[in-house]
Amino acid sequence: MAGILGRKLGMTQLFMEDGERVSATAIEAGPCWVTAVREPERDGYRAIQLAFGETKERRLQKARRGHLKKAGAPALRHLAEFRLGEDEDGELKIGEQVTVDAFEKGERIKVSGRSKGKGFQGTIRRHNFHRGPVSHGSHNVRAPGSIGASATPSRVLKGIRMPGHMGHGRVTQLGLEVLEVDPSRNLLIVRGSVPGPAGALVEVRSA
Repeated sequence: MAGILGRKLGMTQLFMEDGERVSATAIEAGPCWVTAVREPERDGYRAIQLAFGETKERRLQKARRGHLKKAGAPALRHLAEFRLGEDEDGELKIGEQVTVDAFEKGERIKVSGRSKGKGFQGTIRRHNFHRGPVSHGSHNVRAPGSIGASATPSRVLKGIRMPGHMGHGRVTQLGLEVLEVDPSRNLLIVRGSVPGPAGALVEVRSA
């Protein structure tokens, strides 16, 4: 099984059998519908496309509604493809469902999502710059300082770390452990934190 789509519910804590308290994240994973299967002969690669997140049909574009109807799936708002490796079996067919039963307690996974957006930030927060002196007359308390020489090359080089948009990028957390699997509630309890705020869409893959 390649993976599953889910929604981050938030963080909690669990007490293990030896009394250890661990931080954990609850993910509502699936059920996901298989809406497309990519074949090397036709598409040039192997993958399955999953759909997740029920919504009202009128909120979907006509093309999306037709695509889901071919697979016999209800109105779903999120689509994502999961690549299949050379040694993975592509036994899933269009119209089938993927649930949390595909994962086991103790299994290692990786979770991808979009990190929390921080808006426009300065260099101290965005790049961990040190601040300037705060003595009398200082004009460089939180300013970035010099960004290039005036004579040569007489321009700002590409890649200079400067203020700008921070966060809201794709992040993948590797090596997470599945602590609990609850098929009755479509829940995965994962050790540690996963990217994104509560309610964010996440992709769970076997590591």
